[in-house]
Amino acid sequence: MKLNILKDEKGLTASPVLPEGVKNYLIDIDGTITDDVPNEEPERMVTCLPYPDALETLNKWYEEGHIITFFTSRTEEHRVVTEEWLNRHNFKFHGLLMGKPRGGNYHWIDNHMVRATRFKGNFSDLILKKKTIEVFKR
Repeated sequence: MKLNILKDEKGLTASPVLPEGVKNYLIDIDGTITDDVPNEEPERMVTCLPYPDALETLNKWYEEGHIITFFTSRTEEHRVVTEEWLNRHNFKFHGLLMGKPRGGNYHWIDNHMVRATRFKGNFSDLILKKKTIEVFKR
């Protein structure tokens, strides 16, 4: 995928951005696309099953041209079993990031726009909804 090159206010090259309409999805694994399997029970990582609506929705987003990257609290020692599981269940994806901090209550700070959607039991297309968010005080 070709990224759009940007210039900052000083005319310097800035971080590139995706083309209009393309989303960069970061998707958790445990408790989001399959049962909530803790790192302390890696044997369950092999036998758990994907949530059917997650598989269908994520593969649809992939086919629509969006970027799918799994971002998991599983450690590097779980990479092979995780990749094999994703491939065995036919998830289409572009990347796998291991070692997301454990414990939840994430507060992501970035120079790019970040949207967060809390998973609450089913995958479907996303809708727009107005919510109160925390922002930096100017």
